[in-house]
Amino acid sequence: MSTLNRRRALREQIVALLQAADFSGLKALADREAGVAGQLMNYLFNPEDLLHWRAVEGLGYVAESHPDQVRKLISRLIYQLNEDSGSFGWLAAAALGEIGRHHLPVVEEIVPMYYGFLEQEFARVSMLWGLGRFWEAHPEALPEAVPLLVELLKDLDPRVRGLATWCLGRARAQEAQEALKGLLADNSQIELYDREQLQQTSVGRLAKEALDKISG
Repeated sequence: MSTLNRRRALREQIVALLQAADFSGLKALADREAGVAGQLMNYLFNPEDLLHWRAVEGLGYVAESHPDQVRKLISRLIYQLNEDSGSFGWLAAAALGEIGRHHLPVVEEIVPMYYGFLEQEFARVSMLWGLGRFWEAHPEALPEAVPLLVELLKDLDPRVRGLATWCLGRARAQEAQEALKGLLADNSQIELYDREQLQQTSVGRLAKEALDKISG
């Protein structure tokens, strides 16, 4: 099989596995093929597409079993979070958080940069999602970001309010409880990738779920 045909066949296998949300199958494919993580990088550019979100999650699973495949991509992800790249961040920040969730050593040295990405408006929504996933596995990391997220609960963009809420619940941030209570009546609708699906939810519903996690 020619190199071009081999790449096409690999891409088709990856797309089929992402469509099925078969992340164990994706890890098994990465056992056999060294190019899986690199191919997943081609699907980080559309936050409105379910396949692209599953590619973000897939990178995390590949990082867990094949960290060396993903480690070489970290500089590319960081470059995409540079405004000069012209990419506007897309899902790069989300991918960094997901990778850290599954295999912290791959990103440990750059975790402090997550805070800086939160301060950049063009990368903020993606980084909030990534930080929420990261915090769920490592709630003790990056505590200095919690006050910033509490401030973001006042943001005019409902996506920012909702994802900051979602994040704080996963960090089980006790100091955020009063601010979160103030969002319980916020019916603003947002789209959120969670449990392998893009879902419609409200800021108020996310605030209730966050409070339940914090007090649970």
